[in-house]
Amino acid sequence: MRAVRATLIRAFRATTFEAEGAVARIGRRSRALDALLRGPAAFITAWNPYSRPMPFGWNDRMQGRLRQAVAGRVIGEGWGRGSGWAEHHLLVAGAPARLRVVARRFRQHAIVIVAPGRPARLLAA
Repeated sequence: MRAVRATLIRAFRATTFEAEGAVARIGRRSRALDALLRGPAAFITAWNPYSRPMPFGWNDRMQGRLRQAVAGRVIGEGWGRGSGWAEHHLLVAGAPARLRVVARRFRQHAIVIVAPGRPARLLAA
């Protein structure tokens, strides 16, 4: 992946992404997610831009702005949880290229793309 450090890629791969009770892990298919999806979608967050920890209030406000930016396309809300950390995420329906633009707007390194019958994959923003 361009411009994303190897340590960050390892952290993404060790993270569990959850929305509406369905869990995704990079490189694995999720039957529970398949049941939620009608097409491609992505886990996106506005928390901690470029992996810089921000106060909860700031993260919450930015997540609200993200929610407004993707209004009508949110499939569910949930969390990305790794070793010792967690970030609120939205599972958003749409083409990966368009969702990548949204992630860039909110200063994210990458998004996790999911699609019915396919393993989750990491896409640099």
